[in-house]
Amino acid sequence: MTSARILIVDDDPQIRRVLRTALVAQGYEVADTRNGEEALEKLRDEKIDLVILDVNMPGMSGMETCREIRSTSDIPIIMLTVRDAEPDKVEALDAGADDYITKPFGSPELLARIRAALRRAPHLSSDMQIVRFDDVEINFNTRRVAVGEREARLTPKEFDLLQYLVAHPNIPIPHTKLLQSVWGPDYGDEVEYLRVFINQLRKKIEKNPSNPKYLITEPWVGYRFCLPS
Repeated sequence: MTSARILIVDDDPQIRRVLRTALVAQGYEVADTRNGEEALEKLRDEKIDLVILDVNMPGMSGMETCREIRSTSDIPIIMLTVRDAEPDKVEALDAGADDYITKPFGSPELLARIRAALRRAPHLSSDMQIVRFDDVEINFNTRRVAVGEREARLTPKEFDLLQYLVAHPNIPIPHTKLLQSVWGPDYGDEVEYLRVFINQLRKKIEKNPSNPKYLITEPWVGYRFCLPS
């Protein structure tokens, strides 16, 4: 059981009722809103631990709402949509979502996605609490990244992915291993997740994201974090 507070954002009252029932039965606290504007107001006024956000809503779309939330918060976001094409998944992840689930879906799948989104990578050993290389400083205790004089804001899953890569430097890590270590054991085939998240990390810590120095792609295998000596 958990006391995490979840915000459901969907214009369909039936979906809100079904989700609320399933989540309350698992011990979650639940709030819900009908649209993006109400969701932003709720997030300003209340402490929310995770957002379940429908892509297709009248007025402010789910994508717009996700980007607006991401501009001020690193709260985990799961997007709901009826579209299952890879470009749609990439668009949702690019907007700042941590995960993506296609309607219709079963309660076990949704609950697994929620657990994955709330999941945090384990703490590193004491000698890895702060890592510095070139002008980048990563503080794994405070979950903060500084590049030069500026702070690079990372979403929870971006930080967990970076943490795992830095903890295993200079060796290629397969896609499946990364997905299962960062998202959880129910993942493994969502290679597009890694592509989007690595691209976002490169934009935030690399001087030249199109020619990365640290976050290296290993073709047909996975990714490698190159830690300068």
